[in-house]
This record gives sequence, structure tokens and C-alpha cells, in this order.
Amino acid sequence: MFEVGIIEEAGAAEVALDPIRARLLALLVEPHSATSLAAIVGLSRQKVNYHLKTLETHGLVELIEERRKGNVTERVLRATAASFVISPSALSEVQPDPARSPDRLSARWLLAVAARLVKEVGTLITGAARAGKPAATFALDGNVRFASAADRAAFAQELTAAVAALVSRYHDERAPGGRDHRVIVAIHPSLRSDTAPQIDAGGIDTKES
Repeated sequence: MFEVGIIEEAGAAEVALDPIRARLLALLVEPHSATSLAAIVGLSRQKVNYHLKTLETHGLVELIEERRKGNVTERVLRATAASFVISPSALSEVQPDPARSPDRLSARWLLAVAARLVKEVGTLITGAARAGKPAATFALDGNVRFASAADRAAFAQELTAAVAALVSRYHDERAPGGRDHRVIVAIHPSLRSDTAPQIDAGGIDTKES
């Protein structure tokens, strides 16, 4: 089982978003049969089995064991991932395009960039899995607390300069056998777990696109 699964097909996304099937997927982090799931969710075994077959058809659950009980063969299934992310490619006609209106100070542009990240990394993961190879990636995740909006703006300027210097140092357009890599750096206010999103007294240096 993968920690995160990528849903790239519209049909699979529709299936996963159904409330009953979403609950079954959550329960199937641990192996279950239609009978054991029926007792948990309060549905008939036949109805649960129908949902499980639909999930299995779209590759969201997989068979891990068959148990013989008298004249009945009980199928034990498990989700193919502990959690799932729906790639923007599942909404191909309306997926966001960061190139449409690039704006470093736009929260909506940041969201478009993040959506592209999910799509491209999802495609990499899928391709790497088919090839039986790992996807070469790297990520940083952390928090910084700014005393003021001015400090945040200064930090953004210094970060931009530092990243630009690194790119200039290591980018080699003519490298034989070289491979392009996308670099994304983002800054956004952290969300408090116990409240709605907050805007500090200094305001947020973003605007809607």
C-alpha cells in the first residue's frame, strides 16, 4: 500500500468522491471483506460488494486474500493507498494553467502552481511505478514567524535573490544528457487548526487574480 495514491482519471475521481465509497476507502486502510464492512457501515453485504467492485474496477482497492468459508469464498480487499489526491488532470477541461496570468503576489496563482505540482508529480509517480523505478524528488517544508509585513516582504526579496543565484550557478542549458527540473518556492500564512484562516494586523501582501 502506498502512503498517497494519485487519482488521474475523471471516472475514478467521481467514484472516490461518493460519500459511501469514500468511507469504504477510509476503512480499507485495513483489510476487510464485504461482510465485515457491511456490519460497520450498516449496509447490506450485497450493496457493499457492489461499491467494492466499482472501487476495484478503478484501481482504488485491491484483492489481497480469498478465504473459503463453507460454500462461499470471501474476498478480502485493501485500499491501494492510505490516502488519495485527485490530480487536476482528472478535470482536464478546467484544470488551472499557471501560465495564463503569472503573478507572484496572487494567492490564486499560487494555487494554480500547486495544482500543476500535483499533476506533474502525480504523473512522475505513475510513470516511475510502471517502470519500477523511484521518482527523484526533493522537498522542504517548514514555518517562519514574521514580526511584521515589512519583514515578510524583505524575506521574500532575499529568498528570491538566493534562489536566482542558485539557479544561475547550477543551470546548464547545454549539458549533454541533462534534465530540466522545476523549482517551486512558496510562502503563505499558516492556517490555525482551531480557527478560520486569519489575516494578521499588518495585512497580507497578496491580491486576487
